[in-house]
Amino acid sequence: MSIFSRLSDIINANINSLLEKAEEPEKIIRLMIQEMEDTLVEIRSAAAKCIADRKEVARHVEYLEREQKEWTRRAELAVRSDREDLARAALAEKQAISDKIEQLKHESESLDGQLAKFNDDITKLQSKLGDAKKRQRSIAIRHKTATSQLAARKHIHNDRIDEMLFRFENAERKIDRVESEGEAMDIGRRDSLADEIEGLEDDDR
Repeated sequence: MSIFSRLSDIINANINSLLEKAEEPEKIIRLMIQEMEDTLVEIRSAAAKCIADRKEVARHVEYLEREQKEWTRRAELAVRSDREDLARAALAEKQAISDKIEQLKHESESLDGQLAKFNDDITKLQSKLGDAKKRQRSIAIRHKTATSQLAARKHIHNDRIDEMLFRFENAERKIDRVESEGEAMDIGRRDSLADEIEGLEDDDR
């Protein structure tokens, strides 16, 4: 399983868990960012080990190449000394070392491939991480705005508020009736002499 596949499984599992608990979207994006950062650390650690292994292989190859030259020198010495048996043995050692060098070179190529894959994974993950961080603030703002709008709409459509407004309207209608009754009582009624004089006094003042 690739690191990205594992990361996807972890993120999906955690997101599903959070959605089941009705957690806030900000928590989901924070979790995704944390998972990406943790995975990035893991990939970098694996890449560092791969680099160390490749250097170790390179040092071993250098050592074996020196040994290979030494066994070549020994074989030549044995030939000059008419010791064909020693020359054959020295050449056999040289061949064994050559086989080991070839094996280590294949191993080094494999490590190079792994390192290239790690580099590609790191680049992709850093891009996704940067995008997630840019969107994190936008998601938080959108969620707060949506929450506020939902709360406002709940208040607007609240039955208790409608009931209070209905009571206000009833109170206004009752006051209208009382005022109307008072005005109706004054209809056709003539002012007394005292009332008319009091009106003149009010006008004079």
